[in-house]
This record gives sequence, C-alpha cells and structure tokens, in this order.
Amino acid sequence: MEKMIHQGRNVKRFREMLGIKQETLALELGDDWNQKKISLLEQKEVIEPSLLEQVAKVLKVPASSIVNFDEEAAMNVISNTFTSHDHSTINAINYSCTFNPIDKIVELYEALVQSEKEKVALLQQMLDKLK
Repeated sequence: MEKMIHQGRNVKRFREMLGIKQETLALELGDDWNQKKISLLEQKEVIEPSLLEQVAKVLKVPASSIVNFDEEAAMNVISNTFTSHDHSTINAINYSCTFNPIDKIVELYEALVQSEKEKVALLQQMLDKLK
C-alpha cells in the first residue's frame, strides 16, 4: 500500500524551515486568511491543487516539493548516510549522494528567479493601471 504524504504537515515544515509565521503566511495569501485558517490548512492531509499552488508560490517553493516531501524517506537517507558499524562516515564527507546537490540549488534558484519575475510583472501591471 502506498504511503500517503501529509501535505498540510509539509506546508508547516517548509514554513518553519523558512522562518515564516502562520500570521505572515496568512497575510501573504490574502484578506480572507488568518492564523487560525493556516493552522487548519496545516492539519489537512490533502490540499486542493489550486490552493497548494498559491501556498507554494508564497513560500517560494515548487508545489511538487510540498506534495513529494516524505520525512520518513528523508530520515532513512540521513540514517543510512551517517550511521555505520565502524563509524567511518560520521566525521567524513559522504559522496554517495543519490542526487546532485548543485542541481537542487539551481532548481531552487530558478524557481526563486521565476517568482521574482512574476512579482515584477505584477508590480508593472499595477503601475500601468495607475498611469
């Protein structure tokens, strides 16, 4: 049976990793949001795709990161990477990574750049309306 990933809990994890308070996330999501509503969102196992996209955009992370992040899998990777019977990898750099960290950094940077471009375009539209 496939394990269900709790999307609300992942929203909370990303929000906390980024140092964003529930109130701040609510403010960024719009007038009909408040801290209590964010708390309820973070308790939902599955979040509607359109809402998930909105939240991901505010957090500046790909929605797929929220959907696919599996803490248990991450802990298994960490556990398998940093524990061994002879403890030889504890103080050493481990090069047996299953993905290229540079690719992940580039991916996150590209998502951030895209987000900034969207903000600039939105601000430009707002300025054009004022003219």
